[in-house]
Amino acid sequence: MGTLLNALRRAVGDEHVLVDHDLKRAYETDWTGRFSGTAHAVVRPADTAEVVAVVRACREEGTPLVIQGGNTGLVGGGVPAGGEVLLSLTRLTAVREVDVPAAQVTVGAGVTLGMLQRHARVHGLDVGVDLAARDSATIGGMVATNAGGVRVLRYGSMRAQVAGAEAVLADGSVISRLGGLAKDNTGYDLVSLLCGSEGTLGILTQLRVRLVPQLPAAAVALLALSDTATAVDLLPVLRAGLPSLVAAELFLADGLALVRAHAGLPPPFPSAYPAYVLLECAAVTDPTQRLVDVVAELPDVLDSAVATDAAGRRALWAYREQHTEAINAAGVPVKLDVTVPLGSLPTLVERLPSAVAAVAPEVRLVLFGHVNEGNLHVNVLDAATRADAVTDVVLRLVSELRGSISSEHGIGRAKVPWLGLSRSATEITAMQAVKDALDPRGLLNPGVLLAARVTP
Repeated sequence: MGTLLNALRRAVGDEHVLVDHDLKRAYETDWTGRFSGTAHAVVRPADTAEVVAVVRACREEGTPLVIQGGNTGLVGGGVPAGGEVLLSLTRLTAVREVDVPAAQVTVGAGVTLGMLQRHARVHGLDVGVDLAARDSATIGGMVATNAGGVRVLRYGSMRAQVAGAEAVLADGSVISRLGGLAKDNTGYDLVSLLCGSEGTLGILTQLRVRLVPQLPAAAVALLALSDTATAVDLLPVLRAGLPSLVAAELFLADGLALVRAHAGLPPPFPSAYPAYVLLECAAVTDPTQRLVDVVAELPDVLDSAVATDAAGRRALWAYREQHTEAINAAGVPVKLDVTVPLGSLPTLVERLPSAVAAVAPEVRLVLFGHVNEGNLHVNVLDAATRADAVTDVVLRLVSELRGSISSEHGIGRAKVPWLGLSRSATEITAMQAVKDALDPRGLLNPGVLLAARVTP
């Protein structure tokens, strides 16, 4: 391994090859604290050429690579299983000038979402995807996992924001499709294939990102409801009556109580309620009155609050956005990001407590998500010793309801044994064939998405 370390140091410089345990530790454990492993070394290239040199050095030695962005993943896909070289892309932070006529920009894979948002907004543009980890999550990681976030209702997931990509393949060759053409019908869409591939097919180094108009006027409403079924029933009215709607977020009483205890927030209403939906509208002109009028006509709303100024909007959003932080502060959660057909979301919420209690009766269940997409974030605290049993019962219930075992975080290492619940044997075989064609030795993120098959 000394030969490999020397090659890596030549590729990126001594100071960017970390072998000391204390220096590696922050990279070797995921954000939740649930997944960890030991990397042979952590390597931090600064550009595509250095990524190529690292990949070729590892290929020469037959050493697998784990690719990591901001390390905000929740399924163990960016941390080592043991002995791999961990390739951190956080130094790939080049940001080019915004192409205003095309509403596009090219950025390095290590640029954070927050950095890109600030860069775009100078030109009256914005990023279609937003999420709470905006100051840590990198664009490369978001594309690799096809991240969703809170604006999917309006703009779609990360794949819809990508106009081009550059990636280093397992043999050190480079695919570069950064032209951003609106029409280009010349064969297989390799860029789309890389989106959501979780680093198993290539290492994303640059992305050409589509931007959306920045909408200067916004209003936020918080609705108190009796249950999830009521939230689902309101959606057709909300979508029809609020063309400016960009977000519709669901959380429940237990989650709100946890957030309030963690962050010291006041209650949003004089009374507590079983379920809450947070709405955001954004437009060129003030959407407040339209939002107020529509909310006033909604049936079965037990209470509501509307905020138009920035401080008020942040205060209402805090009840939703601080869920993840509050959950992590309470312990190491088993986090399961799933989607079911929208009509089945109330059934999933209703059946989850008893299903989980059957295999782990002492755990705490916290649910929240993106109601318009039928996307529920299932968080199970105090389940460390029963993680597999909890995962199995939740994912099988989702499969029974014709849902997906992963909505926006990917499969990672955590869900590989359950991939067959959402993909047929034929589909998995086809996916493995693509993996084998682009990475025949299985050196890129082995054990992520598909079972590891590293060959000499």
